[in-house]
Amino acid sequence: MARIAGVDLPRDKRVVIGLTYIFGIGPSVSKKILGKAGVDESIRVRDLDEQQVASIRNVISEQYQVEGDLRTEVNLNIKRLMDIGCYRGLRHRMGLPARGQRTRTNSRTRKGRRKTVANKKKPGK
Repeated sequence: MARIAGVDLPRDKRVVIGLTYIFGIGPSVSKKILGKAGVDESIRVRDLDEQQVASIRNVISEQYQVEGDLRTEVNLNIKRLMDIGCYRGLRHRMGLPARGQRTRTNSRTRKGRRKTVANKKKPGK
């Protein structure tokens, strides 16, 4: 099993797909990495030899920020927005969508489960 950037890549998938299991690497970046490392995209992860795995590791470590370092940077960016009190920071602080989505309906992913509010009775009835 190939282990790159602290992530075990799935053995039965093609390398171009397997690299996307690493946080910070998507399909297009994966293709660029394999091109720079000189590894064929169609090869399966189980068929990689140690030299190919080492070349992929080198390209990723030299040119890309992935996994823990990238997560830390993203969290620091969000914390900075919250500290300076900008609109996006306030939305993060309140747990609401930060990119202009509607919140009257939808946005349940950010808001969480619905909190049901009981109706008030009309006076005199």
